[in-house]
Amino acid sequence: MSTLQQLLREIDAKQKRINKQRPLEQTKIKNLKDYFKVGLTYASNALEGSSLTEIETKVVLEDGIAVGGKSLKDHLDAIGHGRAFDWMWELAKGVAISEEDVKKMHVLCFQPSEGEQAGEYRHVNVVITGSQHNDRLPSHEEVPALMNAWAVGLPEKRKNRHPVQYAAQLHQEFIVIHPFADGNGRVARLLLNHALISQGYPPVIISPVFKHEYIQALEQSHTKPENFTAYIAEQALQAQRDYIRLLRIE
Repeated sequence: MSTLQQLLREIDAKQKRINKQRPLEQTKIKNLKDYFKVGLTYASNALEGSSLTEIETKVVLEDGIAVGGKSLKDHLDAIGHGRAFDWMWELAKGVAISEEDVKKMHVLCFQPSEGEQAGEYRHVNVVITGSQHNDRLPSHEEVPALMNAWAVGLPEKRKNRHPVQYAAQLHQEFIVIHPFADGNGRVARLLLNHALISQGYPPVIISPVFKHEYIQALEQSHTKPENFTAYIAEQALQAQRDYIRLLRIE
């Protein structure tokens, strides 16, 4: 049995324990949403260089208070990601995701800080710093057709793959296309979590402490996509463990 197959078996076993506790009370669902919103917003923005701590992110999102000594950009990024998380959470009441949903997610993340670029596919070719696979990135002229094909193909992939495999593949393929000039990582992690939450799995929050491992897994995915799938499966399993502890599930 491969490492990935073993991880998926463990995930399936834990998911059965989680599903036995459902349906949850509405108050508990709201509390979980608020908890994950702060955690994912903090972690996803920190992976991209934000200096806000998790507590500071909570203050910005829940209390609307500016944090002294922190940049306007960090504040706007937190507020924008919080809006995009709310949209993603509502969208996750169904499993489908469309190309327009992706564009709206990007708009919510980055307006007004990115102005007219928000929700628009890139008009320039890009280079990812530190990557050995920039030759694999499509030109900006190719992006619209690739994104259309990516979105059209999602239902078939969702039907034929384990939910965690599907979520990892969705994230990985989106990053390879790199459709936006900026913000691809944050949108990719929101899409990853839409795929998981919509099928009953706890959200995956990739800690900035493990940024190197995450970036390395993404880099390897250009030639060995199964490595990234295994990495996401490990993260999903840890998310389940945290969820079980959080809700004190026996």
